[in-house]
Amino acid sequence: MGGRVGGLTSKYYKETRGIKVSGGQTVRSGTVLTRQGDKWRAGINVIGRTHLTAACDGQIYFTKKKNQYKRRITLINVRSITAKKRHHSPTPEKAKASSN
Repeated sequence: MGGRVGGLTSKYYKETRGIKVSGGQTVRSGTVLTRQGDKWRAGINVIGRTHLTAACDGQIYFTKKKNQYKRRITLINVRSITAKKRHHSPTPEKAKASSN
């Protein structure tokens, strides 16, 4: 009695076993992204080989590419929050100068 019936939830899929974050999630610098994972590789702003860690604050996104053996690998990347903040409206002094 008490056996499991039906399929697995996504939490227990083999592909998602070692990953600790999901795409679009905001993380802080030093956050562990994966443990014991050879399915993922370090991308932009990510440090490590099997235990991947965020190198800066930002948002997680995944990309896929082929390695030297023509095998598809998944890269985990962190989109830096500071890069987003650079694209803001002009400073008040510039706004005044352009209106005159």
